[in-house]
Amino acid sequence: MTKEEKHLWYDFLKDYPIRFTRQKILGKYIADFYCAKAKIVVELDGSQHFMEEGLRHDEARTTFLEQYGIAVLRITNAEITNNFSVVCQYIDIKVKQSLSQPS
Repeated sequence: MTKEEKHLWYDFLKDYPIRFTRQKILGKYIADFYCAKAKIVVELDGSQHFMEEGLRHDEARTTFLEQYGIAVLRITNAEITNNFSVVCQYIDIKVKQSLSQPS
C-alpha cells in the first residue's frame, strides 16, 4: 500500500462501522478498498492515473464495476494528504447514502 492508502486504512476505514476490505479482487481488477454492503469501491489516485494510459484503464475499471452496481469513489493522493477529514466525511456520506437506498 502507498502511504496515502495506509493513512486512509489505518486512520479511518479499518475501524469504520461498515466493513471495508483492502486490495479486493473484483473480476480482473483489484480495488484499493471495497465495501460490499454499500457496494462502493474507493480508489486512491496518484499521478500515474492522470496520464493517458492510466485514464483509459480507470475508465474501463469504472465501467466494469458500475455494471455490477458498484459505485467508484476516486480520491487523489493530494486530497488524502491535504484534506483528510473532508475525504473521510465524503466516504461516510456516500456509504450512508448507498445504505439508505432501497435494494
